[in-house]
Amino acid sequence: MSVNILFAIIVTSLATYSSRFFGVLTSEKIDENSKIYRWFNCLAYSTLSALISRVLIFPNGILEETSYFIRLIVIFTSILIFYLTKKNLVYPTIFSAIILCIINTLT
Repeated sequence: MSVNILFAIIVTSLATYSSRFFGVLTSEKIDENSKIYRWFNCLAYSTLSALISRVLIFPNGILEETSYFIRLIVIFTSILIFYLTKKNLVYPTIFSAIILCIINTLT
């Protein structure tokens, strides 16, 4: 069993780091204003937003115990913090977890 786990770690590490290595090698030739680059950027953001939406609408685990109203409060507060901090993603991420914990313990 442990050999299979070790094999899986090696294969996934090779896949992850080889793609990153080739990305670094070819990144000098990429124009950030090209249509294909913008398309991949939009694709990445849309995938991320779909995953976040799925977690918030159909949560699993401990988040399943919170109500939709509490989750909506945290979402709108995080969006507000996002715009108040000039579109910084770190602050809303940290404060959303803190706000969710505080509101959840108060109710």
